[in-house]
Amino acid sequence: MKSNPLAIERLVKKCLPKPKKFKAGKTYIPASGKVYDEREICALVSAALEFDTSITEGEITHQFEREFCRYLGIRFASFCNSGSSANLLAFMVLTSPKLGHKAIQSGDEIITSAVGFPTTIAPILQFGCVPVYVDVALSTYNPTPSIISKAITHKTRAIFLAHTLGNPLDMAEIREIADQNDLWLIGDSCDALGATYKGTHVSSFAHLSTYSFYPAHQMTTGEGGMVVTDSPMLHSLVNSFRDWGRDCWCEPGKDNTCGRRFTHKDMGELPDCFDHKYVYTHVGYNLKSTDLQASIGLEQLKKLSDFVDIRRHNWKTLHSKFLEIGLDKYFTMPTYHINANPSWFGFTLTVKPDAPFTRTELTQYLESKNIGTRNLFAGNITRQPGFMGKGRIDDILPKADIVMNSSFWIGVYPGITDEMNDYIVDTLVNFVSTR
Repeated sequence: MKSNPLAIERLVKKCLPKPKKFKAGKTYIPASGKVYDEREICALVSAALEFDTSITEGEITHQFEREFCRYLGIRFASFCNSGSSANLLAFMVLTSPKLGHKAIQSGDEIITSAVGFPTTIAPILQFGCVPVYVDVALSTYNPTPSIISKAITHKTRAIFLAHTLGNPLDMAEIREIADQNDLWLIGDSCDALGATYKGTHVSSFAHLSTYSFYPAHQMTTGEGGMVVTDSPMLHSLVNSFRDWGRDCWCEPGKDNTCGRRFTHKDMGELPDCFDHKYVYTHVGYNLKSTDLQASIGLEQLKKLSDFVDIRRHNWKTLHSKFLEIGLDKYFTMPTYHINANPSWFGFTLTVKPDAPFTRTELTQYLESKNIGTRNLFAGNITRQPGFMGKGRIDDILPKADIVMNSSFWIGVYPGITDEMNDYIVDTLVNFVSTR
């Protein structure tokens, strides 16, 4: 069905609700959220009218992957159904027998942060490897290179770390550590799209990096994620694990791209000339997304630089106001590496031990005043019920425990205005003045 873009746009604009005026104390300020207009909806409707092809992966998906590569300055991108799936794919790729002696084996140790989101760690456990949990620096909430180095043993095969709340790790030094010890490096960049280190997107430093397009992130496709790499071999393996574990690289709906569909030989115990379309090299998944999600992504990608700029503006506004009025007396203020330009996911605060209030008292108060708050995800994940006793703790984790008990974050997403920032700061001032 041929779509009429102008007709679609007129109808969409007619149906869109009018934005509501912010009312301090009445309008809820979420910690995260999506920002969109009629362009995303028009793109989605247009894609939906191409129903035969758009309900699966097609040309819109491939265009989105190409544009995403162009934005990051990286060679390959594979769209999938979530950032969590992207993490699973990035890790499972490194277990492929096609990597020979460099393939990760069950029982190998993988260095990761004790502070973060569960799906950075879940693939490690699901494959039977041992997560080695390291502590973080309190103001960046990231592990430092020295902490990582101390955790390496003869069993270590990879480093798998997230850029906490869009704040880049010291990527150049961590990559150097990985190279010196012949380790894989996976960068979980799900919260850090647009973040750079030494002027380069953070994904450029890792062998594989992942992104999430869940509505809370820097841009959204609803559900969706991406795995990126500069390696043709790793890219091919990502697509294999994403697409049922197949050996064939034909796009969906296409056959015999290589011209050798029925001539492949030496495929293990399969008969010669077995249909290559049905050869499975890996125990894989179906983690593909659709052109419907990709159509939204293409429009969001056009706005991404502006989204990131607003996040940085909101973070800097809160940071400067907190310092100006002396709220740093009560909180450990967030910082970032001198070579980093974060793409902030949130503004993190840690209540100091001598503060006359607890995190819970403060966050409950903020929520009662319609200001959204979030804990720093799992806190010390080694204390979470599903993760206790699973893995090795390197040394002790005092900072992770502080995060678990005293840290939280508030929003900086592009839907937050200067008027909202003023209300957030005024509300905090009112709270501490009564203590």
